[in-house]
Amino acid sequence: MYFSLVAYRCTFEALEAVSFAPGTAGNAFRGAFGALFRRVAGAPVYASFFEPSSASGPSGLANAPRPFVIRAAALEGREIPAGGQFSIDVHVFDLKEPALQYLVAAFTQLAREGIGSRRARVLLRGVHTVDRERNPDACVYQDERLQEGRPEPLVLPLAPDAGPVSQVAVRFLTPTELKGAGGIVPEPAFGILFARVRDRISTLRRLYGEGALEIDFRSMAARAGRVRMTASRLEWESYRRRSSRTGQVHPLGGFTGEAWYEGDLAEFTPFLRAAYWTGVGRQTVWGKGAISITTGKLVQEDVKGHYGSDSGAFGT
Repeated sequence: MYFSLVAYRCTFEALEAVSFAPGTAGNAFRGAFGALFRRVAGAPVYASFFEPSSASGPSGLANAPRPFVIRAAALEGREIPAGGQFSIDVHVFDLKEPALQYLVAAFTQLAREGIGSRRARVLLRGVHTVDRERNPDACVYQDERLQEGRPEPLVLPLAPDAGPVSQVAVRFLTPTELKGAGGIVPEPAFGILFARVRDRISTLRRLYGEGALEIDFRSMAARAGRVRMTASRLEWESYRRRSSRTGQVHPLGGFTGEAWYEGDLAEFTPFLRAAYWTGVGRQTVWGKGAISITTGKLVQEDVKGHYGSDSGAFGT
């Protein structure tokens, strides 16, 4: 059992100074990508990427998720001077469409159209695939030339870890909002976190990849519910975005920080690792809900470092 995607790192040169206010970078690139994608790919392909048909699904996924996410959090609150270089990542889940050529065609237009509040012009210099360690891998676009052939996808295993895993630290790298039975939850209880990760991966896989997950959802959920959160250090961040198409303003907030969990976790950790690439929760297409995990002794040491050696977070 596995999940496949292609991750791209797009590197730009600022032809003019470009700035991104906190909480705006992902929205800026999502908006530019959408507007330019429609122009270069045409209405039918645009609809499949940005307005996918509704699909029956679990809580929080009544509509089909878009088959990509944009990761631009490293640019939040930064100003890039003219001549400076910067990168964003784009993770694509639909491997049937030739997404790379549309991605390149759209982003090359930013040299004329510009991006950000000042509409600063930026030049797409290159595109690389990204490996499982999140490092640039194969060059697929350079010097205005696309490489031939389709990039090799990342294949992420979802089978349980081979050895026992009793402690996990989850770091919420970008603002994350999770839905529970009563709406947005104030903290990520493991049962809710895993349910949203599982549902998103299963839906993306069913719509764009190898098909629905062949797992017992009910019994897996019951086991996830027995995992307890032992400590957390979370902060709520609040941002807003304005739709260039409708003019409406939407919140883009969520919690960031760390949460520590204890229990029988070996079957869940592969899903949590995959959620770095897919995101979890609401508005993932803008880069929200990116998480990473740490397992083993480092988890206990991490908790002691934040809460003191006598906190008792994991017992004795």
